[in-house]
Amino acid sequence: MIKPDLSMPLPESIGKAHFVGIGGSGMNGVARLFLAAGIPVTGSDRAESEYTRALSELGAGIRIGHDAANVGDADTLVVTGALWQDNPEYQYALAHGIPVLHRSQALAWLARGSRLVAVAGAHGKSTTTGMISTALLAAGADPSFVNGAVIEGLETSARHGESGLFVIEADESDGSFLLYDTSVALILNIDDDHLDHYGSYAAVEDAFVTFADRARELVVISADDAGARAVAPRISHRNVVTFGESEGADVRVTSITAEGPVAFTLEWRGESYRGRLRVPGRHNALNAAGAFAVLTALGVAPETAIASLEAFGGTHRRFELHGTVGGVSVYDDYAHHPAEVKAVLEAARSVVGDGRLIAVHQPHTYSRTQRLAQEFADTLERYADETVVLDVFGAREDPVPGVTGALVSERFRDPSKVAFIADWQQAADFTAQFAQRGDFVITLGCGNVNLIVPQLLDALEAAHPQQAGA
Repeated sequence: MIKPDLSMPLPESIGKAHFVGIGGSGMNGVARLFLAAGIPVTGSDRAESEYTRALSELGAGIRIGHDAANVGDADTLVVTGALWQDNPEYQYALAHGIPVLHRSQALAWLARGSRLVAVAGAHGKSTTTGMISTALLAAGADPSFVNGAVIEGLETSARHGESGLFVIEADESDGSFLLYDTSVALILNIDDDHLDHYGSYAAVEDAFVTFADRARELVVISADDAGARAVAPRISHRNVVTFGESEGADVRVTSITAEGPVAFTLEWRGESYRGRLRVPGRHNALNAAGAFAVLTALGVAPETAIASLEAFGGTHRRFELHGTVGGVSVYDDYAHHPAEVKAVLEAARSVVGDGRLIAVHQPHTYSRTQRLAQEFADTLERYADETVVLDVFGAREDPVPGVTGALVSERFRDPSKVAFIADWQQAADFTAQFAQRGDFVITLGCGNVNLIVPQLLDALEAAHPQQAGA
C-alpha cells in the first residue's frame, strides 16, 4: 500500500501525467478531469475495462499491464493507495526523480480555487456525492464533481463544470480528506474503521474534528450517528448544521416510508418539504437530508433542492440490478462494513416482497475481517435469509494466517443459514440450486465480488433452464 505524503506541496503544474491503475473507481474520474483541463494523460491497469476504454476514446494513452516502459516521458506519476510498493512504474518514477502524486493530491490540485464541497464518512459517501451532484445539475447549476462510483443517469463518475462549484467524495481511510481546501464539509457518520492507518479510534475522531474545523464556510454533520454525535461537541467551527431524525436536528427527517423507493418529510426553518427518491432504503432518506442541507447552503431554494434530489437514480455498485433469471434477481452492492451491509439488506427487504434475501459476501481485507468477523456474522444472519461467504479479498494487505471467510461463517449461531465456499464457481452453483422465484441474490463487498455476477446468472440459467429469462 502506498500512503500519500500529505506534507508534500502541490506542484505548480502537472505537465504530462501517467496514472498507474487508471481504471480504478477513484482514478478514472481524476484522469477524465485532467483530460478536460487539457493535460496529456497516459495510464496503465491490470486489465481492460469500460473505464479504460472510455478514457482511451477521450484521448488517453492506455497500456494494459504494468511495466516501467509505460511511464514514457511523463512529468508526473499519479498513483492509488491500493498500489503495491514494488510496482515497476512506481519504482521507475522514484528512481528517475519523477514527482509522484497520490490520487487525492491530484484531486486537490484540480479543485484548487474552487468552492469545494467535500463529502466524508464511513458509509454513504458515493451515494450522497451523487445526490448533490445530480441535484445541482437538475437545479440548473454547472458543477464539477469527482465521485467514487458512476452516477446513474449521468453515466459518469466525474464532470468538468464552469460554475466554480466542485463536489468530491473525500476519503478518510488514509487521512487524505485533510488535503482539501474545503468550503462545505459534510460528515455522514464516523466508525472505528481504517485503524490500520490511524492506529486508534481516538485518532479517527481527531481527523474528523480537523476536517470539520478547516471548512471555510460550513459543517454539515449527522445528528443521529453515534460517532458523529461524539465528535460534534469538539468541533469549534462557527457554522454547523445538523441533520437526521433526532429531535433538535436543524434539518429533521420525519415520516419515512421505506416500502419501495423511499419517501420522507424534511423539516427546516419552520417549513416542511415532502421528498421522494428513486432509490430504496431509509438510510437514503438520511443521506438526502445531508444533501439538502448542503444544497440550501449553496443557494439552492429549498423547494428546488427537494425536487432536484428526485432526479438521483443511484450509483453503480450500490444495490445495482444486473439481471433476473427464473424470477431470481441478482444485485451487486459495494457494502463492506457491517453498517453498510445492514443498510443495503434493509433496503432490499423493503422491495423483495415475499422473496428471500441471499447474500453472497466477500470479506474485504484481513484486518477488517479479523476485527469485525462477529459483527459481520451477526448482521448477515439477522438481515439475510441465507448467506454464502467467499474468501477474503486482501486488497492492499498481505495474507494473515488463519484469517479466511470461514472466520465469518463459523460465527453464525445457526450454521444452516450460511456456507463458506472459497471456489467461485462452486459458490455460484450452490446459490443457484436453492434460489427460488422472487428471491434476491445480492453480492456484497468492495473488492472484486461483482465479477462473480456473470457466474451467478449462468448458474441460475443452468439450474432453471425452462424458466431462464422469466
